[in-house]
Amino acid sequence: MDYKKSKAPVNTVTRNIMDLCRDTENIYESVAIIAKRANQISLQIKDDLSKKLAEFASYNDSLEEVFENREQIEISRYYEKLPKATLLATQEFIEDKIYWRDPSRENAAVEEN
Repeated sequence: MDYKKSKAPVNTVTRNIMDLCRDTENIYESVAIIAKRANQISLQIKDDLSKKLAEFASYNDSLEEVFENREQIEISRYYEKLPKATLLATQEFIEDKIYWRDPSRENAAVEEN
């Protein structure tokens, strides 16, 4: 997933609560869905960052030597400028890009038929 191409804002934005609970009809359920997706995005970003930084890792036994690798600094700056995982997840939720389901509602619909 390319996070830089996301339309998510970098800063916090005031949202209309009614837009968030449009599909679920429950703001708490919407927040739970967004939180779970934010955790997934956060783990994915962390894995990507760890893989990229591992390429530049130098394993020295000397604690006195600290190497400032220019590539590591650029990679870190790139990830610092990305929108936070919660903002990415909220944007995905608003754009209906998150698949979610409620098994209790599905079971209730089956029992009614």
